[in-house]
Amino acid sequence: MKAQGNNKKLRIAMLGHKRVPSREGGVEIVVGELSARMAELGHDVTCYNRRGHHVSGEEFDAEALNEYKGVRIKSVFTVQKGGLAAVSSSVFAALKAAFGKYDVVHFHAEGPCAMLWLPKLFGKKCIATIHGLDHKRAKWGRFASRYILFGEKCAARFADEVIVLSESVQSYFRDTYGRETVFIPNGVSLPEKKEAAEITEQFGLCKNSYILYLGRLVPEKGISRLVEAFKSVKTDKKLVVAGGSSDTADFEAELRSAAADDERIVFTGFVQGRMLEELYSNAYLYVLPSDLEGMPLSLMEAMSYGNCCLTSDIPECSQVTGECGFTFRKSDTEDLRSKLQFLCDNSEEVNKLREASSGYICRKYSWNDVVDRTLKLYFEP
Repeated sequence: MKAQGNNKKLRIAMLGHKRVPSREGGVEIVVGELSARMAELGHDVTCYNRRGHHVSGEEFDAEALNEYKGVRIKSVFTVQKGGLAAVSSSVFAALKAAFGKYDVVHFHAEGPCAMLWLPKLFGKKCIATIHGLDHKRAKWGRFASRYILFGEKCAARFADEVIVLSESVQSYFRDTYGRETVFIPNGVSLPEKKEAAEITEQFGLCKNSYILYLGRLVPEKGISRLVEAFKSVKTDKKLVVAGGSSDTADFEAELRSAAADDERIVFTGFVQGRMLEELYSNAYLYVLPSDLEGMPLSLMEAMSYGNCCLTSDIPECSQVTGECGFTFRKSDTEDLRSKLQFLCDNSEEVNKLREASSGYICRKYSWNDVVDRTLKLYFEP
């Protein structure tokens, strides 16, 4: 891993995520990658985890750790009621960071940035990474959306540096707040593909027998549209919807109800480890029909496994896939159905992009480069 020219070892706090290590969302993956790689370079990194159960259910709870790949893990007080987990954990994490001996406090996601002013008041250098315009997400109620928007405003006003994951969010901050930001995309690693075994035993899936959606089950991902469109596609392939809810149990129930009359649609629930690797490795096509994204790590991972990908034409997706993916018009169910049918009927088109996608995405987006560029911001006066 490339090291910074500055030999000083920093004391770094990270907060705003649920837990690391975890795949509960893209934020958790990013924090895990950054913190572990910075610790490997010799920096003293602390991650402030939430207490409580896994967002997809307590059956996915992992053993609480005090250390992960050289990163110090501390759990903070968390209110486990009605959407207060994110707010309460970020408040107490910010308090600990403010009084702790840190050179840099790195906030992740908009909502937690509502407390960014506190460690800033105590002389800490504060960095904010905006993983997406979270106040626009459909799952949040009125109070939560306003709180998240307040966090966005705090980041724009108080952060020493604001990192964004897409050019469209960079334009948004410039136009809305007159705030210049730094574009640092997420990274990806070249994975080892896995043969179908667990997915065959549990769900009857084999190589090229299914179309895959893998991500959180939340409204803005466009999964309802995907289910509706797929039901009209003439194919013997299955649609696999892999992922757990995220404070959206009612939405997941609606999805399952809408798909109940089509036995080709399979819900796996939250997946990780070997199961996740097999799903990526053996899909015929990966689909991400989102209306709203930051920089979708699931899409980058799907491409790293050599998948042909079909996404909505929002910039946050199309800028990731470049010439190595297909798109449909955002929110257009009929166009999504038409593209799904075309790709099911034309395997040669799918295979062309499979050959190109893995090399393209792994050359373009490197975690080591992300770490190097982030540390450069930490060191800047």
